[in-house]
Amino acid sequence: MTDAGIGIDYAAVFRRLPSMVALLTPELVYADVNDAYLRVSGRSREELVGRYVFDVFPDSPDNAGAEGARNLHASLRRVVATGERDSMALQRYDVQHAERPGVWEQRYWSPVNTPVLGPGGRVELVVHRVEEVTELIRLGALPDSGRTRVLEAELYTRARELQEVNERLRRAHAREREVALALQEAMLPVSGDVGHHRAAVRYQPAVSALNVCGDWYDLADLPDDRIVATVGDVVGHGLRAAGVMGQLRSALSATSRVAEGPAQALDILGLYARSVEGAENTTVAQVAVDWGAHLLTYSCAGHPPPAVLRAHGGVEFLDGATDPPLGARIEHLPRPQERTGFAEGDTLVLYTDGLIERRREDIDVGLARLAETLVRHRNAGPEHLADVILHELLPPDGATDDTALVVVRL
Repeated sequence: MTDAGIGIDYAAVFRRLPSMVALLTPELVYADVNDAYLRVSGRSREELVGRYVFDVFPDSPDNAGAEGARNLHASLRRVVATGERDSMALQRYDVQHAERPGVWEQRYWSPVNTPVLGPGGRVELVVHRVEEVTELIRLGALPDSGRTRVLEAELYTRARELQEVNERLRRAHAREREVALALQEAMLPVSGDVGHHRAAVRYQPAVSALNVCGDWYDLADLPDDRIVATVGDVVGHGLRAAGVMGQLRSALSATSRVAEGPAQALDILGLYARSVEGAENTTVAQVAVDWGAHLLTYSCAGHPPPAVLRAHGGVEFLDGATDPPLGARIEHLPRPQERTGFAEGDTLVLYTDGLIERRREDIDVGLARLAETLVRHRNAGPEHLADVILHELLPPDGATDDTALVVVRL
């Protein structure tokens, strides 16, 4: 590919990069490699492109403590899952001699794995850049290398220690994720049906331990054939976010049963949030459904607008009563509230931003994507529609933010 403006042949630049560079698919299959990678690895392009990395370079059976392949696999999967760069510690990764099968060469490498994101924020490629440092390690092993030998040995030891610390941190994060998700599950109702009305609720955690347990949903049954549907999103993650979420959800659920409408309920919640550490800038959307009057009354505190899928196939976003998130103002001001009618067969959809937001993409694109999905599946019931929404709008390799979803048939 050539840049027409200044005539740069980027394919030629890639081939001639001095460092070893391979482009991998999210399935960890070689998509391309540069000349340095071919030269140092001792493999031809045909032996690499189109093949799974660890079929080409498995761990050595002669090294009982070999961890090179396992560590590299963990790093690459982490990059695909999180969309974030991962610099690995120095690795011993023995490689089978290209011309002598069964003969393994002791090799040391310094790898860095970097994601290439597509328009929707999804990882489309992984740039696997690696420097071979085998000779440096061998120089450090020579008896007459003096201070160099000591420094390089210490470098390798410290690198291994750093990797072990990182592994312990990752296990701790994984454990925190498990506990936070268990707490989240305990606090969120499993069933969506409220009264005799059909509804569906979903909570989809993020693939990363750093972005779970800030989102919630709630459905409250009120007298006179009314309900209140709510979704919210706490800033933060993990156990702390789950704890704040539980406090805010419980407070709003109680307040909604006595408030005159969503605006007043969010007013009271905003005042309460000032006394809860970590509740600042929480976003909330609430819609009161009155079947007797066929009215939707709503208010949003910095949250993406709820959607109404009309029975005839159109989609209306309830964006007429949007205000800043909880605690975002120094002074307290009454929150806005709006109303709109609905017909039998319409569907109300509330969601959190993980459903529609993508890196480097305008929110209107995500809203349009949601509307298009709703229109195509307008005849689906709440349970099926909820599943379809998550399937079509969330990345297949997992979302980078958690998502709460409420679907109510009106």
